[in-house]
Amino acid sequence: MIVSAGVSDEDRLDRRAAAHVLVRTLRMLGPYRRTLAAAMGVSVAYVLATIAGPYLVRYGIDHGIAEADTGALNTAVGLYVLVAVAAYGLNRVQVVLISRAGEGYLRDMRNRVFGRLLRLSMPYYDREKAGVVVSRMTSDVDSLQELVQLGLLQFVASALLIVLTVVVLALTSPLLLLVTIAPLPFVVLASIKFQRDSNRAYLTVRDRIGLMLSHLQEGISGVRVIQAHAREDVETRRFGRRNRSLYGAHMRSVWVQSWYLPVIELAGTGATALVVWVGGTRVVDGDLTVGTVALFVLSLSNLFEPVQQLSQLFNQLQSAGAALKKLYEVLDTEIDLPEAPDAVPLPAGGDVVATGLGFAYAGRDRRVLSDVDLTIRAGERIALVGPTGAGKSTLAKLIARFYDPTDGTVTVGGVDLRRVRLDSLRDGVAVVPQEGFLFNGTIRDNVRIARADATDAEVEDALGAIGVLDRFAALADGLDTEVRERGSRLSAGEKQLVSLARAALADPAILVLDEATSSLDPGTEVLVDAAVERLMAGRTTIVIAHRLSTAARADRVGVVEDGRLVELGTHRELAAVPGGRYAALYDAWTAGLGVAG
Repeated sequence: MIVSAGVSDEDRLDRRAAAHVLVRTLRMLGPYRRTLAAAMGVSVAYVLATIAGPYLVRYGIDHGIAEADTGALNTAVGLYVLVAVAAYGLNRVQVVLISRAGEGYLRDMRNRVFGRLLRLSMPYYDREKAGVVVSRMTSDVDSLQELVQLGLLQFVASALLIVLTVVVLALTSPLLLLVTIAPLPFVVLASIKFQRDSNRAYLTVRDRIGLMLSHLQEGISGVRVIQAHAREDVETRRFGRRNRSLYGAHMRSVWVQSWYLPVIELAGTGATALVVWVGGTRVVDGDLTVGTVALFVLSLSNLFEPVQQLSQLFNQLQSAGAALKKLYEVLDTEIDLPEAPDAVPLPAGGDVVATGLGFAYAGRDRRVLSDVDLTIRAGERIALVGPTGAGKSTLAKLIARFYDPTDGTVTVGGVDLRRVRLDSLRDGVAVVPQEGFLFNGTIRDNVRIARADATDAEVEDALGAIGVLDRFAALADGLDTEVRERGSRLSAGEKQLVSLARAALADPAILVLDEATSSLDPGTEVLVDAAVERLMAGRTTIVIAHRLSTAARADRVGVVEDGRLVELGTHRELAAVPGGRYAALYDAWTAGLGVAG
């Protein structure tokens, strides 16, 4: 719909969003206001020195050359050299000051966005592609980098140069000033259209970059699978389609730029011709001096070159504005698992009770869990078994509050997990995944992730508590061995042992295990299994059991099927139920036919 002023509702929303982005950016620049004020002062001095050049040329022509006054000519030349040197020095100072403020802002932005990403809950990462998330901290911040390194300086200096040049020209000859700015309405109209078109074009570019990075990351992460199934050509073609889409978005932004820049150049050329024609006529009539016309001709470069620079800067501004919008969207993303205002610490030693539990992942119609009722007594070990996709892992994630249930509640010691302080919950509930994830650093660093303030002795005690300290101490660099990215220097079993040591260091009351030995060779499995047994001692433990040997050692076993808890009891009780689900699994296992789940 078009409103009476000729501005669409979409344009109004775009302008309102742009104003919101600008206000937030100015607020974030608050800590650097003194640096920016100093940079502004230096920029004013730089612009004044730049403007003084044409004025001194006018003085030299009118008082030195026209009047054959060597002294006046020498004075004009000397001062011209002086202001040129001053402009050089001032330019360097303003570069440093503006860059300091801009880089400081980028540093703060990176910290805020990264901190927010780490605090966003699992549902956010279910919705967003990994590559899109990574692009927020890479390509989007890079767009801002280009702006703060050169664009911000150019914007401030060019804007000041235009304003002060207009003031000087107005005081010198209002008539020639009117002639000079005659093409300005065309420039303004073209700039308004350019701003609208380029803003949409660059938002599209940013979105396409995120999608392409997502595909790139997926391809690199899954390169083994791709090569194993000879899908190199297929994936290359898929990437090519994404790349062509990005190419098309870039070309649309280039098309917008291609008609705008010539308009600015044509306006500058037309203004020069008008000034020479009108000014020359006035000189012939004796109303103006040659020096005044020269002043205007030289000042045109101080007027239209900055306009052209600003027009080129619009590209950076639009790209940076699109990037800022994406970054602020991350900062504004609501946390799916908010902490209650009256949150309390996690009760120590209480029963874990799930009542009427139901859950469906966002954007999916099918419910993963329905009407689950389960009580896990303090200190009890319970194993969850069932076919793949039955809902075992989801149930464990709800108990750890990686997600909130769609229906029902999960309580510990009678307190709903939604009323428990998140830091207390993370301290009291430890999750050990099926495959241990290690960060770049040493073994000691990776164990200490569970508790950043842990001493070296406490790290060693955690490793000793699960019986693996001697194994790691025997390495050439001991606990200071670099594991490299994703723990590539350690075996799968060693990575799992480090994960278990983290849990031991955290010393949680409740332990959630996605069976740690299911993907290991028999020799390593014995070592990890012993570490798991030590870790579970005295703790409430929920084990997602992939092998019935694990379930057989648990205090009770829960069978999950189609999102429901269909059987619950001890291993002996369930194995003895004729026609029962667990009994069928157990019979297949004992017969050596394999085990589901």
